[in-house]
Amino acid sequence: MTRARGTFTVLVTPFTADGSAVDASALRRLVNWQIAEGIHGLIPLGSTGEFLSLTRAERQEVVEICVSEAAGRVPVYIGTGAEATFDAVELSREAEAMGADGVMIIPPFYSSPTEDELFEHYRRIGEAISIPIMVYNNPATANVDLIPQTVARLSRIDAVRSIKESTLEVTRVRDIIDLCGDRIDVFAGILGYESFWLGAVGWVAVCSNLMPKESARLFELVDRDCDKAAALALYRRILPVVRWVGGPRYVSASKAGLAMMGLPVGDPRAPRLPLPADQKSELRETLASLDLIGSLA
Repeated sequence: MTRARGTFTVLVTPFTADGSAVDASALRRLVNWQIAEGIHGLIPLGSTGEFLSLTRAERQEVVEICVSEAAGRVPVYIGTGAEATFDAVELSREAEAMGADGVMIIPPFYSSPTEDELFEHYRRIGEAISIPIMVYNNPATANVDLIPQTVARLSRIDAVRSIKESTLEVTRVRDIIDLCGDRIDVFAGILGYESFWLGAVGWVAVCSNLMPKESARLFELVDRDCDKAAALALYRRILPVVRWVGGPRYVSASKAGLAMMGLPVGDPRAPRLPLPADQKSELRETLASLDLIGSLA
């Protein structure tokens, strides 16, 4: 299995203006723009992609578009998380059959599984596919916290090759590496810049929906150039967008921002609501200060 590295965008899912369908042309445009900007990888159907708000047919459509448009230029990992293990197995097999390079899997998010149950969940998925699994730790949304000791156990599953660590405890990067060695690669889910310096080999970023070139370059400045001053300066430039797409507005702000840049991707699906008007005005000011308004028109 090829080991993933770099900044991967966890893509929004564009919807038509009335929200009734996936906007295929907007998704194709988004994928190709991301790659042209230098992003290192793509992850559709993650939390930012509203995976729980899509039908099975729509999920298949998103996978087909992303894999076919990427055409091997960058790796495409598909979010295949599900509450039931048999559903996660089926979705992961389907993603592999459709050409995915890997899958990103959040734990079951309602049943509050024990560590033994988590191990069995990922073991069954891993034995069903031949592409790598990126475990996704996001306790704020999954109701499960994959602490480093649990991650170390999961890393004994052959298919588990990486983790997206989405907490604000950057020391977890250090602890996972200490416990797992080279069995698993750590991707930051939130603290990209901070995690790189502790050994993370990538960043699964939301802000790169809006700033893919800068988000990819940030990783390169640390990983390839070891230029701390330049990396910090770039991080400070990206940080206003990082803050906008953090917390509960990560979908609504990302979608509103892309529309302001000239790539309309529709509104989030209910129960999510569009970004409120007053916050849209503030977001527009932020994007204007970064010369991003209309940059994709």
